[in-house]
Amino acid sequence: MTEEKTPATSAGQIAPKFNPPPKARKKGKKGKIIKTIITLVVLAAILGGGGYGLWYFVLRPEPVEQGEIYAVPAEIGSIKSTADGSGSAKAKESAAITLTEGGEVRELFVAAGDRVTAGQPLYTIYSETAEKAVTDAQEKVNTLNQELAELQADVGDLTVRAPFSGKLINVQEFSADQQVSEGTQIATLVNDKKLKLSLYFSYGYENSIAVGQSATVSLTSMMQDYTGTVEKINKVSYITPEGAVHFEVVVVFDNPGTLTEGMEASASIHLADGSVAYPYAAGRIAFYESQAVLTKASGPVRTANLLNYANVKAGDVLLTLGSDTIDDAIRAKQQEISTAQEALNTARQALSNFNATAPIDGVITACTLTEGAQVKSGDTVIIISNTTTMLVNITVDDLNISFIKPGDTVDLDWNGTTYVGTVTSIDMNNAESGNGMTNFPVTLTVDNADGSLIEGAWLNYSFVTSQSDECVMIPGSAVKNVTDKDGNACTVVFVQAEEKPDEALELNLPEPQEGQKRTYPTEEEGYYPVPVETGISDNQNAEIKSGLEAGQMVFVNYTVTDFSSGY
Repeated sequence: MTEEKTPATSAGQIAPKFNPPPKARKKGKKGKIIKTIITLVVLAAILGGGGYGLWYFVLRPEPVEQGEIYAVPAEIGSIKSTADGSGSAKAKESAAITLTEGGEVRELFVAAGDRVTAGQPLYTIYSETAEKAVTDAQEKVNTLNQELAELQADVGDLTVRAPFSGKLINVQEFSADQQVSEGTQIATLVNDKKLKLSLYFSYGYENSIAVGQSATVSLTSMMQDYTGTVEKINKVSYITPEGAVHFEVVVVFDNPGTLTEGMEASASIHLADGSVAYPYAAGRIAFYESQAVLTKASGPVRTANLLNYANVKAGDVLLTLGSDTIDDAIRAKQQEISTAQEALNTARQALSNFNATAPIDGVITACTLTEGAQVKSGDTVIIISNTTTMLVNITVDDLNISFIKPGDTVDLDWNGTTYVGTVTSIDMNNAESGNGMTNFPVTLTVDNADGSLIEGAWLNYSFVTSQSDECVMIPGSAVKNVTDKDGNACTVVFVQAEEKPDEALELNLPEPQEGQKRTYPTEEEGYYPVPVETGISDNQNAEIKSGLEAGQMVFVNYTVTDFSSGY
């Protein structure tokens, strides 16, 4: 009989075939090869398919090489930890001119992109409505101010003052809260420091007596003379019983303090030719000045300073009246004036917008005007931005906000151009929270004298939160977070050493799957995991506060040696 091979009927099964007795089977080289093939086929079938299993055990490529260790020495240096983020820029100062009434553009002196200075003319627009609004508002303010002045005059009338210095006589008595009417006489004020005497002289002396001439005043009862002066001459016609016509001469003299009104006196006037002129008859002394003191308003008595024969000075308060009505009226009028003044200011501003000048230095970033065009109320026609100083608004989270304060500087970058921002304000009251973090608005001021930073620019920022100088530092990727054999988390650095250090840990490291590289070096390669305490870090390096000394070689990673394998 001859031996036949039957192909497999299905994956994992071999079709029945004839096999000779054991002693009849040839045990040569050919038989060994057949056995090897059969074994591989069966094994491949067991592993899930003849073709895949055959590839896996026979045709798969060799595992990739582990690669060489890349190690560096720990160094002494400086390291900074920074906070990063971004924010937008805008002009620190800007002004927009918006019209309150319509009109026609008469002249236009600027265009978008022009640089202007404060006070520079921008345009002229004619608006009859705006001009009339200013006129009406001004008239309203003037009328109200006049009404207020009248009310304040009424308040002044509530206080009665001495019109001149002198002595009070015929004083009236008043009680507190007594109602007094307007025009009430409260006293008579007389000037008794000087006295006057009215006498009549014959018209025969008309050309001989003049104002300023000296006169001798004689008091009949006291038999004493006083020196006086002719103060006034009145060319009246006083006719005596004898039929003679006389004119009036008023002589004034100082009161020595012992004379009073009503005393009989006469006076002789010394003429230029040496003769003396005498009056027709003696007269009566009168106070030089006398005036009835009257109230100019009505109201209840608040204070009274009135005493008979009391000497007072001009302006002294004699009587004070009260009036709640006037006080209320004044307050109401002042409020009316304030409202009217605001309306006037608004009207003036509106009119100035029709003959506008630049309110600030800056660049015209928008201009909608053309000469001859009609504009309407509400149009914003000019926008000026002063970009020599820019504001950059950023947000800083609650982890880093404590590291900056007003006056600190922040590094800024916009498309590769660097700027320096100064912290001008930190708004702690308007923070926004979300995703487990709170962000605080921070405003930076940036010098932009060259105008290179534009409005709307989005800048990246960074500032130092901590810094360590003269510290031990290594690449951050050399620091490994692993677990020890007891499952405890620990931070280690794989240090190159000839012998295992006393502080080296026993780690629970995962074994790499077949065809994959190891992540960590082995003791056979001369590296041991030692625990370290880390400090601050930046994008490249990490500070080692303890557990490592400068100069020690530390494992970073394995270098790649084969890029051909895709498995």
